[in-house]
Amino acid sequence: MKTKIMDGMQRFSKAMFIPVLILPIAGILIALGNLLTNARLMEVMPFLDNPITTGFGTILTGSLVSILGNLGLIFCVGIAVGLANKEKAFAGFTALLGYLVFVNAMNKFMGLSGVLFEGESLQGTGQTLVLGVQILDMGVFLGLILGAITAMVHNKFIDKEFKGAFQIYGGSRFVFIVLIPVVVLLSIALTYIWPFFQSGINQLGTLINHSGSFGIFLYGALERLLIPTGLHHLVYTPFLYTTLGGVVDVGGQVYEGARNIYYAEIADPAVKVLSESVIWDARGISKMFGLIGACLAMYHCAKPENKRKVKAILIPAAVTSMIAGVTEPIEFSFMFVAPLLFVVHAALSGLSMVTLNLLDVRAIGPNGMIDFLLFNLPLGIEKTHWPMYILVGLIYFGIYYLVFRFLITKFNFKTVGREDAGEETKLYSKKDYNEKKAGVSNPEAEDDIAGVIVGALGGASNINTVTNCYTRLRLTLDNPEAVDEDVLKQQTGASGVIIRDKNVQVVYGLQVTSIRKAVDSYLGFSANE
Repeated sequence: MKTKIMDGMQRFSKAMFIPVLILPIAGILIALGNLLTNARLMEVMPFLDNPITTGFGTILTGSLVSILGNLGLIFCVGIAVGLANKEKAFAGFTALLGYLVFVNAMNKFMGLSGVLFEGESLQGTGQTLVLGVQILDMGVFLGLILGAITAMVHNKFIDKEFKGAFQIYGGSRFVFIVLIPVVVLLSIALTYIWPFFQSGINQLGTLINHSGSFGIFLYGALERLLIPTGLHHLVYTPFLYTTLGGVVDVGGQVYEGARNIYYAEIADPAVKVLSESVIWDARGISKMFGLIGACLAMYHCAKPENKRKVKAILIPAAVTSMIAGVTEPIEFSFMFVAPLLFVVHAALSGLSMVTLNLLDVRAIGPNGMIDFLLFNLPLGIEKTHWPMYILVGLIYFGIYYLVFRFLITKFNFKTVGREDAGEETKLYSKKDYNEKKAGVSNPEAEDDIAGVIVGALGGASNINTVTNCYTRLRLTLDNPEAVDEDVLKQQTGASGVIIRDKNVQVVYGLQVTSIRKAVDSYLGFSANE
């Protein structure tokens, strides 16, 4: 049972990345639109004060904010595509159809049962408009539920075929045929059941938001502690996109979740003070400052003869963390060789969020310095208090450095550059990788890399599925014991390998997408497999 539960969570975790990784792009473009219409910026750069740039900024912001009002649909399609075993395009299309059927079925049943609110404003009624249709306000949860159910039906019946005159009703068409009654019955059931769930969610959100600094610390620490399992985004996603992260009326439109509220508020010039819920998205201190201090500590603690190599390894990892917010290459450099450092890192990450909250700082930098500049500077100091964010970051840079250096030397942790004679470093630079593959013709060729990876994973026959998230190659294997972690780390540049039953995750950082494509090509996998 434990294996099945973990396998299900891993699969759902991978599926979540499809919609989750797209949404920050919308946020960046909303911030860009806000930048082009910022009156204060126009005073500094008068050339921006023209109908072309301001008009484009207005259109850009207004069009992308609409995404925040349709997250249920986005998650429904994304989850279905992610969970589908094959024919993923059909799964996504079927999920869209199922979503439309559900929305209208619930509306009709609510009307027939007399629970459809008929007043002018739906605020506070537990009902909302979804694609112009009035139903219960289920937010992102509607997408999560429908996406998962659509994928289950799709995986079970996608191979069903008929003979004779009924042949045209097989495959994806039969999936939709089965899905219709399932979705209609689900809409009826949730009309009665969902209000109880919503009440529980609201109470949980109230409890968390009223737990003060302890709740924020627990959130920040737990989000980091789950990094080894790959399930950390199951912690932050509900806070960013559901009522757990707050509910705020912005310009007459109700938004749920810290990320949605923040995007809506920065897009509305009438908003003078950013909501407190933004603190649930303020995870950037450890990424932009803290782990940089940890890298400096590991460098200073490295053996003198290894420092040149350590510098070549840690500098790219530190820059990636600071600019793009990708922390795993650094975290995996000490996660398993010194678990205490990882626990301390998680605690400091939580404390940094508490510090921002106590100082009333509303600036965010969830994905590094680029996000920080785009989101905060155009809004001004009054809204975000961004100078204080930088000051707090510098303080935590020092704290990370001092704590890591003390613990590394005190307990003689074998962090990067402190390995015993004959041992290999856990992280590898591109130069090191090329040197190790010098005996292979054209070591930069994707087929060479893919071949080494597949071989280290036990061969093509051992691999069932291949997917990826933002930084990790995610696979399911028949025999995970066949994985050669040393080869993956030393010859392919992996910074970490995680094995959970038959689920294997290999951490490559930002280049994981190209690596996944190379592995797919080597194995002959198509996008639908």
